[in-house]
Amino acid sequence: MAVSHAPVVLDIEGLTLNDDDRRRLMHPLTGGLILFARNWKDRAQLTTLCTEIKSIRPDVLICVDHEGGRVQRFKTDGFTHVPPMRSLGEMWMNDGKGGEGAGAMAATDAATACGYVLASELRACGVDLTFTPVLDLDWGESGVIGDRAFHRDPKVVTVLAKSVMHGLLQAGMANCGKHFPGHGYVKADSHVDIPVDKRSLKAILQDDAKPYEWMSTSLTSVMPAHVIYPKVDSQPAGFSQRWLQDILRAQMGFTGVIFSDDLSMEGASVAGSHTQGAIAALNAGCDMVLLCNQSLNGGAAVDALLDGLTEALAAGDWVASPDSEARRLDLLPQTAPMTWDELMHSPVYQQALSKLPR
Repeated sequence: MAVSHAPVVLDIEGLTLNDDDRRRLMHPLTGGLILFARNWKDRAQLTTLCTEIKSIRPDVLICVDHEGGRVQRFKTDGFTHVPPMRSLGEMWMNDGKGGEGAGAMAATDAATACGYVLASELRACGVDLTFTPVLDLDWGESGVIGDRAFHRDPKVVTVLAKSVMHGLLQAGMANCGKHFPGHGYVKADSHVDIPVDKRSLKAILQDDAKPYEWMSTSLTSVMPAHVIYPKVDSQPAGFSQRWLQDILRAQMGFTGVIFSDDLSMEGASVAGSHTQGAIAALNAGCDMVLLCNQSLNGGAAVDALLDGLTEALAAGDWVASPDSEARRLDLLPQTAPMTWDELMHSPVYQQALSKLPR
């Protein structure tokens, strides 16, 4: 059966590919691979791993959660410790002796530097995409978001996020705004709980979701939250046609890729099994579905998802989308990266390093 849509983003167990990893990478439904700290030893190992992945599937999207702060998978062997995004929001608020607005201008420059450093270092090792920036507002309530958020004000978040995205783009990398329409207001952590945000649609659209509206032309991908907004839909945003198709696509005009958040998180459990969750996400409007940390101990859950989606496709329970596939391929870098040695000697990179918040 010819498949015109490769929606699954899966993971691998260790530092190198095993036979099961290679088999899954060759599966026609596999479109992406997400790396974690367990897949990292040093730059040489990471580069070799990414090269082998691409030798098997040149079109596969190699991804990582690498935001800076406490969410940064590669931290040694020369990788820069990028500060948490809240530090940019704090810089925005501090004009010092520079006069009104000086802090904001310095923060946008530093944000672009953060994006460039993150993306250029990742690309030098073969990684295609990092799931950043976080667009959640800093309500001061969410432990899982916390200092990953830029600021409480959606206007500040938008300008700083766009500046980070500018830096990513300078290094030839796409971006991913998360977690639509906002995860910052709820205390519960969707990794281990099912968060519920009881605010009205109007309240959310006027505040937390504003960055998505204001960046509809510059976001290349979006990841919805495993949060239920019962006044809008009974399903979490990532399984909701109302949120993804009616609001994000039709109302806000977003044209990029929609990734589900990890289907193994507790917040996704309301949709059923991993396969049921993937089908629900795809039918709601996601282009790609992530299943993380399931390659461990043999990866039976990964195989069950690939087999289940294959059977569901044949049964017509979901429909492969050539448009989704085109959007996925658009996320692949269009330029060759610098090698690590070239990067270290690049004046642009050295200038960016000097602008990072201390």
